[in-house]
Amino acid sequence: MRRFGRAVIYACALAVLAGGARAQTYPSKPIRIVVPYAPGGLTDVVARLYSEQLRQGLGRNAFVENKPGASGIIAIEEMARARPDGHTLMIGNISTNALTPVLLAKKMKIDYERDVQIVTPLADVPVFFLATTTNFPPQTFADFLAYARDHPGKVRYGSAGVGSYQQINTEILAKRAGLDLVHIPFKGGGAEILRDLANGDIQVSWFNITNPVGMMKAGRVRALAVAAAQRLAQHADVPTLAEVGFPGIRAAQWVAAFAPAGVPADIVATLHKAFVAAMSVPEMQEAFARGGMLVPRGSALADPKAWLREEMTSWKRDVEDTGIVVEE
Repeated sequence: MRRFGRAVIYACALAVLAGGARAQTYPSKPIRIVVPYAPGGLTDVVARLYSEQLRQGLGRNAFVENKPGASGIIAIEEMARARPDGHTLMIGNISTNALTPVLLAKKMKIDYERDVQIVTPLADVPVFFLATTTNFPPQTFADFLAYARDHPGKVRYGSAGVGSYQQINTEILAKRAGLDLVHIPFKGGGAEILRDLANGDIQVSWFNITNPVGMMKAGRVRALAVAAAQRLAQHADVPTLAEVGFPGIRAAQWVAAFAPAGVPADIVATLHKAFVAAMSVPEMQEAFARGGMLVPRGSALADPKAWLREEMTSWKRDVEDTGIVVEE
């Protein structure tokens, strides 16, 4: 019995030593970061900012590989099936890594909750509720509510597709405010939605604050509210959704890093530490400020798994409440 007990102790000690040695030798080759969008969008920009910081912090090259399509499923499956050694990661966002697993689970060839683990959230991004200024008179959020109530079935809103955060947010708003709005889904993404919004082909939509600033300055679109915990310093005249009577609608988009579920905990901890350290680098803070992005709150950084679980649970509840159905 004593001999067995010693064997267990030795085995545990060897496992600890092996984990420590593995963490010290990681990374042993370049780190590949899969991004579920084409180059140039917000998630891609965040991934490239962090890839440079990983290179500096871990001493190995980190490169971005863009794998757009299928609402993020292509990138998710590519990452999940990679060798679980920490050299293939994914940087995704609220749509690809919280909504897609809820809405499109049957289209996935993996079990998302079993095969994917979060490393850490990387950025929070406040979201504007925008209105066109082309043939659309509302100047304030209250004006919009009054106009939409007076014109049921006439106000069109754009989104990135059925089940997108724009659709879910708008349907929650419509349900709470008693509005009859028309959903116009787009396949071309944010640039196409913003173009049609500025032209007046749709009247309202949601955008992260990095995209529409030029159109706002040109007077072609108007921010009626911002989904954020408080007013933004650079857009202090735009009220929060809570201020206009609609608290509880998502306070921000987010971007986060993910890894295959089999990546050992010590390597995940090394990556988490490197990502969090990057957030305090002056160049990163300047880039965040320019893009209107925020460092994730401390509770999310302290327990990423619990944070993601709550995000997915909340989005699932919102989808059920709005009755949105995605065709399988």
